Amino acid sequence: MPVCAALGLVSAGVPSAWAAAEQQIEIYHRLPESKAAALQGLVERFNAQAKDVKVVLSQADWRGAATPPHMLILEGEEEEGFVSGKPRFKPLFALMKDAGVPLQTLRAPAMMTRTPVDAKGRLLALPIGLSTPVLFVNRDALRGAGMNPDSTSVNTWFELQETLGRLADTGHACPYTVSEPGRVMVENLSAWHNEPVAAARGKTMAPSFNGMFQVKHVAMMASWARARYLHIFDRQSEAEDRFATGECAVIAAPSASWVEFRRSGKLDVGVSRLPYYDDFPGAPQNTVADGPALWAAAGKKPVEYKAVARFLGFWLQPENQVAWQRETGYLPLNRAGLLASRSELLGADLENVRVAVEQLTNKPATSDSSAQPVVEREKVRRILDEELAGVWADSKAAKEALDNAVARAAMSN
Repeated sequence: MPVCAALGLVSAGVPSAWAAAEQQIEIYHRLPESKAAALQGLVERFNAQAKDVKVVLSQADWRGAATPPHMLILEGEEEEGFVSGKPRFKPLFALMKDAGVPLQTLRAPAMMTRTPVDAKGRLLALPIGLSTPVLFVNRDALRGAGMNPDSTSVNTWFELQETLGRLADTGHACPYTVSEPGRVMVENLSAWHNEPVAAARGKTMAPSFNGMFQVKHVAMMASWARARYLHIFDRQSEAEDRFATGECAVIAAPSASWVEFRRSGKLDVGVSRLPYYDDFPGAPQNTVADGPALWAAAGKKPVEYKAVARFLGFWLQPENQVAWQRETGYLPLNRAGLLASRSELLGADLENVRVAVEQLTNKPATSDSSAQPVVEREKVRRILDEELAGVWADSKAAKEALDNAVARAAMSN
């Protein structure tokens, strides 16, 4: 049985006729274990107070099902496949309006991934798993290298380089690592410095993340790799695993990783914004956010959509928003969640959210610092990481790798 098997409350004392009238709503997901546990807790709380609706969770592949689940939490290529071709979803804004349930969310920001938003800025899906890359530091590692973590600044790339040098000089084998190098070094560092990653080609946008800024940064990271300051690992999760065990001292990773790092109990972990180049005009600007979104399947009955709307309304209640952020590390969906991240009472639990929100909203997003769907595609990210691997292996120059990645990405569109 999957870790998130069917849930709900139909006690022995509930009449069978009542149970028979219960509306069952299914959610498909492939969330990692810790996030799945938070979703399970949310569903249990909903089912405990709902008298005529029961939500169940499933990890069965929806693509082979005769009847798709009512809701699907999707990301990456799975989401791209779901939204392409014939419409398979009911727009969230329409679903909630038809059901008469207020959609109490933040207005979708320009720096958020554009997939769950239509041309008018209306939500097509609920972006339940947003995060943005931030910098995590093992404070004990800094102390071991003779630095005070409360006064050691890593605000700029040159300050971080000095810190990594101290770590390397005192014997730390892995001063710095990066989870999802392309996402951090190209997508987000470009937005953080208000540099474009896509350009108009006729009526469409095409990747253009091989400009002077991107080449300069990747070349600098290549020099760090040669100096053994930077270590890049093959598997996406390996960098985070090695930071969580204390092997690597500093990591650029999704803001939601905060929960796993703290849950390990092995680290005194600090979180700060991504470094920037202080000799670059206008920096820092803003980073971009993406992650899994919850979609409602098309073709369901009105009574089923009303049940879906009730569950989503429950999810967006203030107390559930706070619990979701604390247990998953994901970003706020509404004002209540945003205010909680600024609360002194919850500060330690939601420090990652506070830093991420400050980074995302550091300045109003521009056309160059906004999310770019043509670059955010999973295939493009994979191409970029493949080409960057040649840089880390010291077999390819930064410009060659980025030129190749742009050419391959353009052909894949």
